[in-house]
Amino acid sequence: MLSRLGNIFRVPDLRNKVVFTLAIIALYQFGANVPVPGVSYAKVQLLQSQAGASGVLGFLNLFSGGALTRLAIFGLGVMPYITSSIIIQLLTTVIPKLEEWREQGRSARRRSPRQRATSPSRWPSCSRRG
Repeated sequence: MLSRLGNIFRVPDLRNKVVFTLAIIALYQFGANVPVPGVSYAKVQLLQSQAGASGVLGFLNLFSGGALTRLAIFGLGVMPYITSSIIIQLLTTVIPKLEEWREQGRSARRRSPRQRATSPSRWPSCSRRG
């Protein structure tokens, strides 16, 4: 078993993939534990105790892996993207052009994909929360 793990580091392609994956995990862990500058640590502890009690904050903290109540740099995770994606889906029923694009299917997505519509809308959402 250990010889198989050793073989991973002998093959250059596998070694590069494993090192890259470990580096990304380490970077995320670093960003999820570094607090945002200018935040009072005493108030963060109060926030953590309130979130532990339950409620919406505890639910949102669950999705961020605890980084939200630590007020970490990567605390929001994918929440702004999910929120903006939901907003775009709701706007599809209101804005006729978005409805038309949705009905056209794949050819419309190539011209104007939902990611292009979602991407600009996630920045205001992120800045409001952060």
